Amino acid sequence: MIVNLSDQHSLVSNWVAEIRDVNVQGDRLRFRRNLERIGEVAAYEISKLLPWKAAETPTPLGIHDSKVLEFQPVLATILRAGLPLHNGMLNYFDKADNAFISAYRKHHRDGTFEISMEYMSCPSLDDRIVIISDPMLATGASIVKTIRYMKEEGSPSEIHVVVAIACTVGIEYIQRECGSNISIWCGDIDDELTAKGYIVPGLGDAGDLAFGIKMQS
Repeated sequence: MIVNLSDQHSLVSNWVAEIRDVNVQGDRLRFRRNLERIGEVAAYEISKLLPWKAAETPTPLGIHDSKVLEFQPVLATILRAGLPLHNGMLNYFDKADNAFISAYRKHHRDGTFEISMEYMSCPSLDDRIVIISDPMLATGASIVKTIRYMKEEGSPSEIHVVVAIACTVGIEYIQRECGSNISIWCGDIDDELTAKGYIVPGLGDAGDLAFGIKMQS
């Protein structure tokens, strides 16, 4: 399932416009908050599809028959760029377990790159619903590597991917490499990818815009 949250106009498309806008990107607080908002909306939409159970809730005047989540999901994010999006989801899934993955582009002098993964901290993933957040889905290489690594560590029952902006190339790569049972939730979808793996029009480097320019070694 592929969901583009900007297919219909909503506040999400306004926030996506702001994170793209070079005239707004200089405000790091606003940039991070807009990513957080997108994460909040994605969490709300995903919550509609998660298993629930009936629960009796005591009130001052009686008992209410409520609907509550049957299981808490595992919220996973790719450091460092994914943190604002992850925080937005955590605002809504506030009782969720969390996982953190270090996956980044290791660039070579010829302009090529490979995905380096050096760290993952996570709870047991067996029979868990896992939601992976990363602001940009470009080539899809880091998400695919993350999903493969997680499946080596456990057996998730469902996997959802949440991104602010996706490229159709990356979406197709995930579907080809990981199967069509991965749900991908996007703030918006672009169709063009440069030879260096950057989304056009995209928004630039989300990690740098959120946290400052990093040193490349």
